[in-house]
Amino acid sequence: MLKSRRLRLVVRPSIKNITVQLVRSEPDGDKVLVAADSSELARKFNWKIARGNLPAAYLTGYLAGKRAVKEGFTDAILDIGLNVPQNGTRVFAALKGALDAGMEIPHREEKLPSQERIEGQHIASYGQLLSSSDEEQYKKVFSAYRKVRLKPENVPKYFKETKKQIDAEFA
Repeated sequence: MLKSRRLRLVVRPSIKNITVQLVRSEPDGDKVLVAADSSELARKFNWKIARGNLPAAYLTGYLAGKRAVKEGFTDAILDIGLNVPQNGTRVFAALKGALDAGMEIPHREEKLPSQERIEGQHIASYGQLLSSSDEEQYKKVFSAYRKVRLKPENVPKYFKETKKQIDAEFA
């Protein structure tokens, strides 16, 4: 990667957050050109739910990609560090976000999560299942959602609203 002299889209997930950076390798060390962190989703775009999940990873990659394109950076290679390159994971959701923002990054389509998972449909479906079958478990699993008065069944709608807010910032 370093010998290619191409910019790197560096994706680093943690349990509660995701960081996406566009990095240039230089002789005296890496230089971060553009960055986005999922905590920004909460601060700038009123994202009230988990910042380490798949929809948040996509939105963070999308935000970083929008910033990169605005700065004139459209080409990069993916750097996932020590993360296992498993199909459909958060690192590939962040990649999909950067791609949708207009960046060109070599990848294989089968690595990317489905649009339904990116939008949080899997969260909504699980919420619907639990609410109809085990109310106590529903309250336990989705207590953080309930605390911010958001039903997990509405995550896809909430995701789309947040994406529109990001688009509006770059309109």
